[in-house]
Amino acid sequence: MSESPIATAIKQICDEKGIPIATVIETIEAALAAAYRKDFGKPNQNIKVTFQVETGQSEVFDVKIVVADSLKEEWEKAVEEAKKRQEEGLPPLQQEPAKMSQSDKLGGLATIPPEADLGEEKLRYHPKLHLTVTEAQEVRAGAVEGEEIVTPLEVPAAYGRMAAQTAKQVIVQKLREAERNIIFEEFKGRQGDILPGTIQRRLGMNFLVDLGRVAAIFPPEGQVERERYMPAARFKFYIVSVAMGPKGPEIVVSRTHAELVRKLFTIEIPEIANGSVEIKGVSREAGSRSKIAVQSLAPNVDPIGACVGQRGSRVQTVIGELGGEKIDIIEWAEDPNVFIAHALSPAKTSSITCNVEQKVATVMVKEDQLSLAIGKGGQNVRLASQLTGWRIDIRGEK
Repeated sequence: MSESPIATAIKQICDEKGIPIATVIETIEAALAAAYRKDFGKPNQNIKVTFQVETGQSEVFDVKIVVADSLKEEWEKAVEEAKKRQEEGLPPLQQEPAKMSQSDKLGGLATIPPEADLGEEKLRYHPKLHLTVTEAQEVRAGAVEGEEIVTPLEVPAAYGRMAAQTAKQVIVQKLREAERNIIFEEFKGRQGDILPGTIQRRLGMNFLVDLGRVAAIFPPEGQVERERYMPAARFKFYIVSVAMGPKGPEIVVSRTHAELVRKLFTIEIPEIANGSVEIKGVSREAGSRSKIAVQSLAPNVDPIGACVGQRGSRVQTVIGELGGEKIDIIEWAEDPNVFIAHALSPAKTSSITCNVEQKVATVMVKEDQLSLAIGKGGQNVRLASQLTGWRIDIRGEK
């Protein structure tokens, strides 16, 4: 016997997208149960559906568990008490709601009133879910507590068309969910990486960036003021965060992040990539200037020379990626006096006094070096302070 078209379609899609067939079938059955209950069910039926993939047919049942007669009496008292409190204008008793799976909710159990739950235990009795021993023995002689009573229900002809449409909708929904999950799994481990992207369009103050399989959010705080983001323009972006939102993966990218400089140097400088040279710190004012501190971990390797490259070829590649942003490459030193002196480059210092407890450094420079040490708008000393972690006070010798 050949497979039904819907079975072939389900198996093919599941194979292509990597979705378990059992997951799709379970969701189809829950959706079909909700559809049957809405159009053909009765108030106290607990609808369960079994879907046969091979034939594309479904069977519908009313499933109930047999419980003691006393539980029904307790439930009726609880409902009566709830109604009485409502009539008297009193707030309802705060009780923990019954724990329900997604399948139960789709099957109609989400409509169970809170007063049906007796205390902290899982739902003990509800006419949708249970039959008392007395009621069950009317259906089947010898029924005992804890037994499951399964009653087949008639499947109307109209329900067959509805089932096919529901199955189609569920498959489409599962495909969307699976694709979102695959993209999220692909990108969640790439937070902190840099990726090439293409500007798609402006969305308010944000831009949408095409990263290939997903569009990322490029917010104002990640945008460099001097750069122009026109549609179809390509840049390299730093992935700030990856999260799963209600509409799928939400990826936030930046061009202003200091780590973008670190990542670009790691890509462009083989000595950094293989561990011969280490980047000890980066400070940045995006679009204007950056300072990067490097240290050699291998003998006979000049960390600054490795980063600059022959005739500045390596650092120029990074500068080009950053739109012409100036980059100062300095050598890291364990001695704070030496490190601070390097960080204030290109200015030359006369003397440095460090207060270790307050982490404040007083730097003396010659008068002709004062403006260079401070920098335009205080930029040089500000970046040096960020890089070293010290508060730097620049003073002229006079």
